[in-house]
Amino acid sequence: MALTWRLMRPDDIDAVVDVARLSFPDHFEDRACFENRLALYPRGCFVLTEAEGPARGYLIAYPWKADSAPPLNTVIEGLPAEPTLIYLHDLALHPEARGGGVTGAIVERLAEQAAGDGWPAVALVAVNDAADFWRRHGFQDRASDALAEKLASYGPDARYMMRPL
Repeated sequence: MALTWRLMRPDDIDAVVDVARLSFPDHFEDRACFENRLALYPRGCFVLTEAEGPARGYLIAYPWKADSAPPLNTVIEGLPAEPTLIYLHDLALHPEARGGGVTGAIVERLAEQAAGDGWPAVALVAVNDAADFWRRHGFQDRASDALAEKLASYGPDARYMMRPL
């Protein structure tokens, strides 16, 4: 399979929802959430595809505030008035697309794009024992009292992490 990353389109949402359901069964988000994020910041929404086939992975990121994360499975009304960084909301691959090293390319593409746009950092919440993966991509754990309660809802291994650009 020759998989490549491209910008997400509205007709990718069904496949994105399928990948999300497989990747995050304990933290699943509804279709409306994916539609919402694509509408709010299409520049930060990508899919992994083979030619024009269905999405085999996705990344969703958008401007947000440091030491904050939107609630899971929630449609947000709009981006913050004064965002301070890019929030990497989600990165997931279909099980059949895993293991080929394709995630590094999109993480770097997002980081380069964000730096080029003048953002000072990218932040995320690591779940499903993914903190080591994110550390390999330049993210560092960041303690946040403001996020402690919200992080608990993501599971015991959830970590707020940031990558300076």
